[in-house]
Amino acid sequence: MEQQLNDIREQQKETWNKFSPGWKKWDDFTMKFLKPMGDAIISELNIKESDVVLDAASGTGEPGLTIAAMVKSGKVTGIDVADKMLVLAKENAASKQLNNFETKTCDICELPFADNSYDKISCRMGFMFFPDMQLAANEMFRVLKPGGKMATSVWSTPDKNIWITGIMGVINKNMQLPPPPPGAPGMFRCGAPGFIRSIMEKSGFKNIKELPIIGKVVYENFDHMWQMMNDVAAPVVGAFGKADDDMKVKIKNESEQFCKQFQTSNGLELDYGALVISGEKP
Repeated sequence: MEQQLNDIREQQKETWNKFSPGWKKWDDFTMKFLKPMGDAIISELNIKESDVVLDAASGTGEPGLTIAAMVKSGKVTGIDVADKMLVLAKENAASKQLNNFETKTCDICELPFADNSYDKISCRMGFMFFPDMQLAANEMFRVLKPGGKMATSVWSTPDKNIWITGIMGVINKNMQLPPPPPGAPGMFRCGAPGFIRSIMEKSGFKNIKELPIIGKVVYENFDHMWQMMNDVAAPVVGAFGKADDDMKVKIKNESEQFCKQFQTSNGLELDYGALVISGEKP
């Protein structure tokens, strides 16, 4: 089991480090896309100026950077398994002149912090990629102060996320890819209502709330979406990379045809759905 967790951890580190240049390139766009989930997390946490906050799976820094601007006399520690993503977070903190945001490369399942260290914990779109989700929640609970709050967001079910399942559907139809092993890290691993709630309850969290969020990500056009997906979306790139040149052309053409139904005067509008789950440590 331990070896399996190590393998997942190393795979996640390798994947996110590999795609860090793409995330830097598309940071403004992806942060705008993900902002509603970050805003909901912040709202649930009820941030105070003096709070000491842990931002788990921080990536390029959000929502930790926004929180750092709010905790004038507190601080935020952004953690991630991917050190190259945290380099971007530090760059973003410097550009915003935030001196109370620090980063640490570590594994969420084995946090290098003392018990009862943090007032609040934020975690946007991280749980579905953690090696062991229960261990991660247990560790968050451990380092949270009594009375502290944790809030996280995860992608909802595939039917609510056409922005990614549309292309993946075309790829799967053409390539008959084997399904991932049950419980393997993936975008919709935590999408079932009540899934994260159950994990948090087992860790000891109380007053757990679950809020659905739906919206649309708006691209300029298909080419804009296609380029972004090929720069930042590991599932798309991983599957697409197994195709030969003719198949790649076929998949792109069929994806473009599929997306035409979502083209509006505002651009290419694709649905997304997420869940924001929060709880308190008694």
